[in-house]
Amino acid sequence: MRHITAIIVACIAITSIQAQYVNYSIEFTGAMSDGNYTPFWHLSNRQGLSSIDTKSAYMRAGVSGQHLIANNKLNIAWGADIITSYNHTSTFFIQQAFADIKYKRIQLSLGQKERWGNFKPHRLTSGSLTESGNARPIPQIRLEIPEYWDMFNTKGWFSLRGHIAYGWFSDGEWQKDFVAKGKRHTVGVRYHSKAGFVKIGNEGKFPLTFEGGLEMVAQFGGTVYNSGDIEGNISKNPASLKDYWKAFIPSSGDDRYSGMDQANIAGNHLGSWHAALTWHSNDWNIRTYYEHTFEDHSQMFMEYGIWTEQLVGIELELKEFKWIKNIIIEYFNLKNQSGPIYHDSTNEIPDQISCEDDNYNHDWYTGWFNYGMTIGTPLVTSPIYNGDGTLKSKNNRVEAFHVGFEGDLHKDIAYRILLTSSNNWGTYKEPFTEIKESLSGLFEFTYSPAKLKGWSATASFSFDNGDLYGNNNGGMISIRKNGLFNIKSNRK
Repeated sequence: MRHITAIIVACIAITSIQAQYVNYSIEFTGAMSDGNYTPFWHLSNRQGLSSIDTKSAYMRAGVSGQHLIANNKLNIAWGADIITSYNHTSTFFIQQAFADIKYKRIQLSLGQKERWGNFKPHRLTSGSLTESGNARPIPQIRLEIPEYWDMFNTKGWFSLRGHIAYGWFSDGEWQKDFVAKGKRHTVGVRYHSKAGFVKIGNEGKFPLTFEGGLEMVAQFGGTVYNSGDIEGNISKNPASLKDYWKAFIPSSGDDRYSGMDQANIAGNHLGSWHAALTWHSNDWNIRTYYEHTFEDHSQMFMEYGIWTEQLVGIELELKEFKWIKNIIIEYFNLKNQSGPIYHDSTNEIPDQISCEDDNYNHDWYTGWFNYGMTIGTPLVTSPIYNGDGTLKSKNNRVEAFHVGFEGDLHKDIAYRILLTSSNNWGTYKEPFTEIKESLSGLFEFTYSPAKLKGWSATASFSFDNGDLYGNNNGGMISIRKNGLFNIKSNRK
């Protein structure tokens, strides 16, 4: 990781010298609430910049720059953000430090960068199922085609985008401090992500387009302390070049792995299928999208019947109506998880039944979480809530309805409203004795005065009502200043 950081710093130094401009940003955010926790929508889908504590605050300072060279074929962009906070998972940390080197359509991204889910407006959605922007970003090396690239000279009718990435989870020390004595935690776990998406249709010629594809992620390598929740039991997972390949092509482990990984797939694998249909108009766009999540090979190809682990949504964008600019309605269902039974093949019972997916949790790793926050949808309750010092979600069987919309009340005043209702069953292994209901909402207003260029202030009220998180009410205030350093290069 030190070598990657050095490369990023070098890229930032070089490009800042050559850049035609450098942006800066400063932000202060404070939140206060009553009840047990900060409300759900003051915590969720904020790139991990949030806290469950009823009082919290942070200050953020960032710089970024961009430079085009080689007749604009080579684009080098960089950015860095540092945070100092009160009642967050860390008192001082780097939120972003990245360098993006793009040649024509292909980009190499190095470092830690905030990213959002696919096919959904991230300010309004309840969250994507594999990676949603709910947790702090993961440092990685990422080779990608970030925008759709027309293929086979189809003049925009058939295009592709995608990425391959490897990285490292940096929350090992935080896990050690968070877990109770003798509880499982990990250090040095590797990260892998890949995705491929296709777009069929040219909205300039015909208004209907289709987008779809597959996204997959994995955890591998690293050291598991107190594995099996047995104090002092330490297991080191292999991370050779061969194991990076096993993460890329999910396959069973060899004798270097635990028996579970030899019988199944080495590491922790999950992912999502995506599909979206969009009708484009001069005055409005309407999109319907679908995402299905799976764990390992369970439900990846309808092995156990029709897919039920899903997020279905519809989005309406109104281009000429400023009062309401964007509306989404979503339905989320993770109740079934392939079914309630899991059984590895044995001599006595040779049938393999890979149900009881226990989404986002894992029997070996601590699960699909970063600094205690679910990396996928926040509707699956994050371990940060666990008062017993365990790193697992205690509620991943969820059904929810979600509505979000935003617009402009005035040329200087924008608003955003989110409302989410959910029923929660806990997990198959530890079900709730009764279904827990929850209603959460957010009412947010942002003032960006035209006379004070670069300044903005956001005030919001959020609430929870129900059995899952209790009754919480809170306010949050953010003040931001963005600006531009004009640094003109002497080079042409």
